[in-house]
Amino acid sequence: MGAAAAAGLARPRLARAATSITVLNWQGYGTDEAWAVKAFTEKTGIQVVHDYFSSEPEMLTKLRTNPGVYDVVLINSARVSQAVADSLVVAADFSKVPNAAGLSPDLVNSANRNIDGTGYGVPWVWGMTALAAREGGTIPDSYAALGDPANVGRVALSDDAVTMVALVALLTGQDMNKPTDLAAITDKLKSFKPNIKLMWSSEDQWNKSFAAKEFDLSVYWSGSSARSKHISKLPVQFVVPKEGALVWMDTLNVVSGSANPDAALAFINYMIDPEFYVEWATKVGAPASANSTAMDKLPADDLTRLIHDPKYLKTSTIQAALTDEQREAFNNLWQEVKAFYAA
Repeated sequence: MGAAAAAGLARPRLARAATSITVLNWQGYGTDEAWAVKAFTEKTGIQVVHDYFSSEPEMLTKLRTNPGVYDVVLINSARVSQAVADSLVVAADFSKVPNAAGLSPDLVNSANRNIDGTGYGVPWVWGMTALAAREGGTIPDSYAALGDPANVGRVALSDDAVTMVALVALLTGQDMNKPTDLAAITDKLKSFKPNIKLMWSSEDQWNKSFAAKEFDLSVYWSGSSARSKHISKLPVQFVVPKEGALVWMDTLNVVSGSANPDAALAFINYMIDPEFYVEWATKVGAPASANSTAMDKLPADDLTRLIHDPKYLKTSTIQAALTDEQREAFNNLWQEVKAFYAA
């Protein structure tokens, strides 16, 4: 029987079963694109409902306090081990995710999702945090440019403790996931003070301030830089300095206790389908797909494709899970630095 005929037979069965899944994610982050949900439901008969979280701790709390409610959850790979330890998600069954064949081995083999020999979460998208510079100016080759006297009053930083500690750990020659000399990081961050114009916390804030020419150099996200240039038409260039980028990966997971795990996997498979990704990336703007096949289907001159060169998955480090003690130490450090900037 042909694939089309098989799909045609499968569709009525799913429709009769009135299968529905609930997805837990950030609002407006790919899985809830109306056109995509509509296409998936028309193709499979599976209805998709969304619920949202506004922070990763809230996401974990929703999973813990609502057993059996969710089927699919978006988890940054640095949080997967915590979800596994709390038995909130199940192992990834790639045999039911045909599009997993195209996933980047560098992401599939990440220690963040391979716990005690078992893989959890299907790699979905990835991106980087590094530098963004105004076109026409000097393109930095190091994070040291954030403190260069040539950039006095023209620098913006991300108002995120983990990001800033990790980035300056790279600058000071430390493991960004396990920095040991927090005093050196604190001193280096404080040395940036004359240059700091802004500490931003959202893409919208960054775009408005950059458009107003408040700064020329910033810590920024790779996917956001592509949107800032492509959609907002801002003269920005994303730069990965010699110290490397902070690489992150988001995974899609089947939730423990899901009533419809096969339907959940079908949705995850659709989310890493090249057809979905190319439309999402070119029409809306998206991070890099974890599916190398999907990335290869983007136009050769596509900005997202150009920025997210797969070589960075080999030359940079993926952000790993942090202990509660590390998070507290990083937050305390960052609050001290911000108070120093404000004085």
